[in-house]
Amino acid sequence: MRPIKTDLARQTLQTHTGALGMRERRALILCDGQRDLAELVRLLGQDAPLLVQRLVSAGYLATPSTQRALQPPPSGAVPVTPSTGTRRSLVAAKVYLSGMLELQRDPEAAHHRGRLQARLDDEALLEALADAYGFLEGRVAPTLAGRIRDRLFEALPHAPLRRMQALLDARAEASLS
Repeated sequence: MRPIKTDLARQTLQTHTGALGMRERRALILCDGQRDLAELVRLLGQDAPLLVQRLVSAGYLATPSTQRALQPPPSGAVPVTPSTGTRRSLVAAKVYLSGMLELQRDPEAAHHRGRLQARLDDEALLEALADAYGFLEGRVAPTLAGRIRDRLFEALPHAPLRRMQALLDARAEASLS
């Protein structure tokens, strides 16, 4: 099975509405009709089949073999339950930025992703997260960079969030001087 986005999914991704959580949005981005379920499990984790099935049921994804591939969901479709914003962790922030770097598909992005994966202590991880965000900020459109920053800040626990804000502010000031 190679799930693909429906018009509803494309519209949801473009409008950046709060209807879906980070995990669901990431799944939608990765479901391009080229990746099979085994690759999605590798990228999203062992519960990827359930996540994909929920997105198919809600009308966000379709399989090429179905007639619903590009049709909107029925008007009575039940939306996917959004993820709560209460799961904050350094690991979640690391996974999110790793995924964004993976989408860049170039050696420099792979280098930053490797640095994120290699970090164990919190301070070094925050430094690597700040470096990775700085790299992405220089590579993507300013609006996307802002959304990445917002999602990163949503994933970080409160104390590391304050430290990350300070790191990014210091780097912004240094670049202006």
